[in-house]
Amino acid sequence: MNGLACAGFLLVAFVLAGFAQTAWFASPLSRRFARPLDGGLTVRGRRLLGDNKTLRGFLVMVPATAASFAFVSSARGCPACAGLWPLSPGEYAVLGAWAAFGFMLGELPNSFVKRQLDIGPGDAAGGGGSARLLQLAIDRLDSGIGMMTAIAVAVPTPPLTWLLVLTIGPAFHWGFSALMFHLGIKPRAA
Repeated sequence: MNGLACAGFLLVAFVLAGFAQTAWFASPLSRRFARPLDGGLTVRGRRLLGDNKTLRGFLVMVPATAASFAFVSSARGCPACAGLWPLSPGEYAVLGAWAAFGFMLGELPNSFVKRQLDIGPGDAAGGGGSARLLQLAIDRLDSGIGMMTAIAVAVPTPPLTWLLVLTIGPAFHWGFSALMFHLGIKPRAA
């Protein structure tokens, strides 16, 4: 496998799924599924995850990523010849669903910690520069680490793929957050 090709595949497939998720979040129908994953549960008097972690994200990101993995792998012709995993389009769809699930789950521990520290969604830790920078980095890396962990559990993943996805991916993630903020879908860009 080619680490650069695998990273490019993952980034392109997630960008396509991100467009689908952004369109879904903009639709009035999606608001019906804006039910918090934590069901309003609290720990120490603070929300478990908060209002921004909802069912509607999972409802589209998982199938959209499955579809984009299948589409992008098919568009490449012979994935193995292109340096990708030697999987069928159906296997790519399953891998995409699994990767999206990891992506979404990767954000939950950070949300839990932020709620317990009274840090608002999209906000960074108060105080000095290093704590704030660490929180901003975690906000951008958590989903990528979740996604890459899911991928690595399922298929061999070159170290270069990890490096590229975790250095380039956060910029795409921030871009989608900014786009959703600009479209009025998200209350604040993080």
